Amino acid sequence: MSEVVVTGSGVVSALGHDVPTFWSGLCAGDVAIHEAPWADDDHFAWWSGVHDFDPREWVEPTVASGSDLFALFALAATDQALRQASFDELDPRRTAVVMGTSMGGTRALLQAQHQLETGGPDAVDRKTMIKIWPNMAAAQIAMRYRLHGPSLTFCTACASSLDAIGSAADLIRAGRADVALAGGTEGGFGRPDGQRDGSFVPAVFYSQAGYGVTAAAGDRLRASIPFDVERRGIVVGEGCGVVVLERREHALRRGAKILGSLEGYASLADSHHPSSPDPSGAWEAESMARALDDAGLSPSDVGAIIAHGTSTPKGDSAEIRAVNSVYEGRTVKVTSIKGNIGHPGGAAGALSVVAALRGLQDQTLPHTAGTATVDPEAEFEVVTERPARLQTSYVQVNAFGFGGQNASLVLGAG
Repeated sequence: MSEVVVTGSGVVSALGHDVPTFWSGLCAGDVAIHEAPWADDDHFAWWSGVHDFDPREWVEPTVASGSDLFALFALAATDQALRQASFDELDPRRTAVVMGTSMGGTRALLQAQHQLETGGPDAVDRKTMIKIWPNMAAAQIAMRYRLHGPSLTFCTACASSLDAIGSAADLIRAGRADVALAGGTEGGFGRPDGQRDGSFVPAVFYSQAGYGVTAAAGDRLRASIPFDVERRGIVVGEGCGVVVLERREHALRRGAKILGSLEGYASLADSHHPSSPDPSGAWEAESMARALDDAGLSPSDVGAIIAHGTSTPKGDSAEIRAVNSVYEGRTVKVTSIKGNIGHPGGAAGALSVVAALRGLQDQTLPHTAGTATVDPEAEFEVVTERPARLQTSYVQVNAFGFGGQNASLVLGAG
């Protein structure tokens, strides 16, 4: 039985700004992918952005004006998670904050450069420096709740939030904290309402298209199609997922409802290429196998996987081979939420964790939205068309990032 349990969760996503809305959108197969607000006649781009997010509903005006979107999303999701966990108060010395992000305040930095080039030095936001640091999501959470335990930030590309959650659990197991607020967050390049920010156009978005990792024009419902034979690339997104982790005895002592448990975690380096995984999937497979070992489980114990599943030809092929290897000869259902919300970078793993926890509670696995014809190389069931019923106590979650960052978690029903 795991020492670490989950007692709260919160999200800000392209499907909605709370867990019930996010979950119902996944199960309904809703696709929150649209034409990017900065697309023009010469440069088309898909985008899965957060819409209608009002920071004033979550934070004070001074915090809103001094924070980039990635930190504001984290504050909102943490507020939700703590309310669900029903904390009267947190022990400031025994509560950790561990967050992940791949881009941090890149948006604020790009905007400041735009302000300088279009309006001169006096136009640059004076709060730029405190907006751009990747640790500011964790720092703002710690400041809001007056916490003095470990405050850590992982910047391991698309594996950031799984590394954050797994490492937060390790802090609890090591006795360095009783509670941890953990997850991942990624702010995009539009305004909080999802619209274009005046004349500002994010250079990073166009560089991604130029590098060839993003999906081309076509049907928005088929823009992100993980494991499909016609997959063409990533749809960039944004959002945040946060969970409250506790030592089991701590949660039981205060009468908290347990949403699930964190059974196993592993993280390792692929060490193959800056953006492409080892084609064999060997190191992704090893991260999955190590997470199962850490949990004291075998593949036959796990009934479902929420895959990284980015919809890229190379990335999905490597993960298919990894799952084939680890789960060879066994029945496992696999899905990816990136058909619904694109790829929210460092927040992807945390949002998948929230989905996995709800899946275990409801014994339901959302289908892979948009995917129609599964790559025949997959020797497992990719759930398509409609959600699948589960009969399992364990779900594995993968997150594999640029630079060869491979992370995997195993979650239990509690």
